[in-house]
Amino acid sequence: MTPFGRILREAVEGTPGAVGGAFAAKDGEMVDAFTTRDPGDWAILTAYYGVVLANLEAAFNTLHVGGPQYFVVEHTRFDVLVRPVAMGYFALLALARPASISAGLRALSDAAAKLKEMM
Repeated sequence: MTPFGRILREAVEGTPGAVGGAFAAKDGEMVDAFTTRDPGDWAILTAYYGVVLANLEAAFNTLHVGGPQYFVVEHTRFDVLVRPVAMGYFALLALARPASISAGLRALSDAAAKLKEMM
């Protein structure tokens, strides 16, 4: 396991309800991940959220308000939390519902800081 994978594993295992974490480039290409789910499905989910992040950044840049610090999408079974890290990379954490979004955001923030240090 890479150092990035260890950071993600720590975030997932230390967050109640977390089912996976990912570190990826803004085009969605995964650098590393840790999940209790199917790895192929996880890579696809991560890629789609890279596209969502890129679109949000483009929209916010058009308005000159700066990019998002994070965003949360609530699905029927999961909450997906995404946070830019640095240099076009982002971290993602998914929580099975019901779970604490605030706990997930703290874990994601901590993981993003550690990932940035490793870059």
